Amino acid sequence: MSRLAAGVVLVTAREAGLDPDDANAPVGEDVGMTATAFLSVSLDPPLVMVSLREGSRMDDLLAEQPMWAVSVLSESQRHIAGRFAMKGRISDRLLFEDIPYTRGAESGAPLIGGALSTLECRTEQTVTAGDHTLVIGRVLTASLPSAEGGPLLYFRGRYRQLG
Repeated sequence: MSRLAAGVVLVTAREAGLDPDDANAPVGEDVGMTATAFLSVSLDPPLVMVSLREGSRMDDLLAEQPMWAVSVLSESQRHIAGRFAMKGRISDRLLFEDIPYTRGAESGAPLIGGALSTLECRTEQTVTAGDHTLVIGRVLTASLPSAEGGPLLYFRGRYRQLG
């Protein structure tokens, strides 16, 4: 499969706080992961799908709460893709620290500044497929924060650019 070029996205979600009714309780943390298995499933209704490694933090989080977001990364955002793809990485809070983002109005998840497009989604269905979970989400919002540059691609084990 390394010969199949794929677009690179950052999937994000916001963990629920420990006690949403207590203003002094710790708030939930932002979670993010790089994905290359992401695609459009349907235009009517608007559905997308992302493949998550079973038992990953994002897989566990989306099993608990249905709201999430996707930022389609541009070729200048290779550092973001690499940061959120690291194994044995530091806490997600630190990973988001110096990355510009806005918070989605529907999902509350980070939407990465400078991304080619951003989507907010609500899980409609999950399918177990081998060692992965396929998460199909209904697109609630879509925006085009940046028209600059081309998409970030993944091909033969490396991040690439068109051209």
